[in-house]
Amino acid sequence: MSERSNPQAGAVEAVADCPHCGKPLPLCICDSVTPIESKISLLILQHPQEQDRMLGTARLTALHFKNAVVKIGLSWPSLSKALGRKVDDPSRWAVLYLGSAKVSDLDTDAEIVAINRKGEVEPHQRTILADIEGVVLLDGTWSQAKALWWRNAWMLKCQRVILGPKRPSRYGKLRKEPRRDGLSTIEATGLLLAGLERRPEIAETLYASFDRMLARYREVQAEMPDLAPKPKKRDYRRRKRG
Repeated sequence: MSERSNPQAGAVEAVADCPHCGKPLPLCICDSVTPIESKISLLILQHPQEQDRMLGTARLTALHFKNAVVKIGLSWPSLSKALGRKVDDPSRWAVLYLGSAKVSDLDTDAEIVAINRKGEVEPHQRTILADIEGVVLLDGTWSQAKALWWRNAWMLKCQRVILGPKRPSRYGKLRKEPRRDGLSTIEATGLLLAGLERRPEIAETLYASFDRMLARYREVQAEMPDLAPKPKKRDYRRRKRG
């Protein structure tokens, strides 16, 4: 179909992207982002094939923090190389990776749980979580997160954590998660940092931004369906136990 027969197509192609969040400007909510002072550093590793600019939240999440870094790739030789600065003790960094582990299968009702290599609850939870100085999040589909986990052996030097959120993702019908504990990057960051720093306002701020992003998406979807089409089914292949 030509641009003359479909004027909106040309208009969509001409829409510029925000240099900060990477979303088309009609979907951008950067002007409403409230910066957060956080003691814990944040590193988001995004799989190269995670290209959901419309509903993705990695860059939007990072905009909320001064000490946040987003890297796109498959593997890095060390945490220091991925972060871009020296890390003296990787064990004081947590990696959020659900894999086949579920909080619901463990003898705890905590929303943040530190587990060992066997997927078992670590002893001394409070001491371990209180000592975390940085968090690594894997951004992508379930199979993409698995690829990042297995391609970066240095993550085994970090403390693995999983989440047991009390409510499902705010994505709702826009993006169906394969498990109830599957969250967007911005939701996971809010839950994790709010819990580790014992500051519920961190989660409140990030959740509010996510709600605004989703509301904007729905508005643009109604007005410019070519720019914000209904999401396609994502790859939710379950991980096998290693």
